[in-house]
Amino acid sequence: MLGPRSPGNSLRLPPLTRSLSAKLLLLTIAFVMLAEVLIYAPSIGRMRLVYLQERLAAAHLSILALEATPDNMVSKEMEAELLQHVGAYTVALTKPGAGKLMLMVETPEQLDATYDLGDASFFGLIRDAVMTMLGPENRLLRIIGPSPKDPEILVEVVMDEAPLRREMFDYSWRILNLSLVISMFTAALVYLSLLLLMVRPMRRITESMAAFRANPEVVAEALPASERSDEIGIAQRELVNMQQGLRAALLQKTRLAALGTAVTKVNHDLRNILATASLISDRLGKSGDPAVRSMAPTLVGAIDRALHLCSQTLQFTREGPAQLDLQRFDLRDLLTEVREAVSDVAGGREGVANEVERGFEIEADREQLYRVFLNLTRNALEAGAPQVRIAARPVRDFLVIDVEDNGPGMPEAAQQNIFKPFAGSAREGGTGLGLSIAHDILRAHGGDIRLERSSAEGTLFRLVLPLRQVQPQPAAKAS
Repeated sequence: MLGPRSPGNSLRLPPLTRSLSAKLLLLTIAFVMLAEVLIYAPSIGRMRLVYLQERLAAAHLSILALEATPDNMVSKEMEAELLQHVGAYTVALTKPGAGKLMLMVETPEQLDATYDLGDASFFGLIRDAVMTMLGPENRLLRIIGPSPKDPEILVEVVMDEAPLRREMFDYSWRILNLSLVISMFTAALVYLSLLLLMVRPMRRITESMAAFRANPEVVAEALPASERSDEIGIAQRELVNMQQGLRAALLQKTRLAALGTAVTKVNHDLRNILATASLISDRLGKSGDPAVRSMAPTLVGAIDRALHLCSQTLQFTREGPAQLDLQRFDLRDLLTEVREAVSDVAGGREGVANEVERGFEIEADREQLYRVFLNLTRNALEAGAPQVRIAARPVRDFLVIDVEDNGPGMPEAAQQNIFKPFAGSAREGGTGLGLSIAHDILRAHGGDIRLERSSAEGTLFRLVLPLRQVQPQPAAKAS
């Protein structure tokens, strides 16, 4: 959510410590350290194994001094020196077919643990390493395993664990320092990359959105289109296109609003002028001159069409979103009223075939739907259709209504703008508002109206209405 706006209409972005860059930096450090921990566990286990194998190798070399003597014996001083070099209390070596050789200065105390390196496993090494680091400061260990110099020779060493523990802590400290350096270096590189590739472009996009919200009609602060081919570039280009489209729509809406105000004023004066002309045409119709009386109906028709145009234009400019007064009613009864209402048009009620069966109850605004069907049937009859057929059928939770006539059809240009106000009229003198208003009414009910076909054989409008209204949304009047 955007922060509060300053008096200069500038966007107040979060400080660096709470910015997206700082969060990405901390997350990068945390993830690198987590990766180092996952690497550290097997590596410390491997380090402990190598250390013990080195003790076994040193023990093997110390036993070779015994083999160099005629009786496999050395002095006590030499034995102590050899064991000190190994770092053990006891060293024993077993060769196949040669018996067992041993170096021992003193008898060790009771052993704390015995480890066989020949049976070491991946998780076992990790477990033993953790026990060494978290256990007592020193334990007496017995290590058994094949000699690294000769796998057929079995070596046994009794030693203190304290030197191994110190080596493991030193190794861990070096790993920790190295991990910190790697994580900081990696985080810095990732931070700079994300700052250049994501954070700064996102800040520019956010600032552009805030500036557009404050002054949508100002072109000087518009965000330039990006040439990047990734998601950020696509988002920036789409934002620029959206702002340009909205800016053009707002400009057109402003002009239309001013035009609507002017048209309302002109219509008001024009209606007064036409009212006077209507009174005079009535007197002309009563004139004793046959020629004048013959021209009077044409004049009256022209004035009536002009008055109808003024009324529809005023009604369109004054009406807001369609507000629905919902009620349940029988659709056939409504269409019967529409059939009676068009009796004054050529073809009259005989030209309307109401094929909707009784019992088709829907939940809708009765007066609004009356306007829709009256407009469709009147348009068809006035366009020269001998007959208009209205039929309905339920489809799941909707009611599909077909209004079909056998008239001459609509021009191609009119079909393309059929639901646009002042642009979709198919007959001379029409405003194109009727179908635009009908479209808004159907949308407000959660339905729709479509022109299915229009040819020399006739025209078919298909209406879709929900049988029940859940949450009707007022439809915005078409611009």
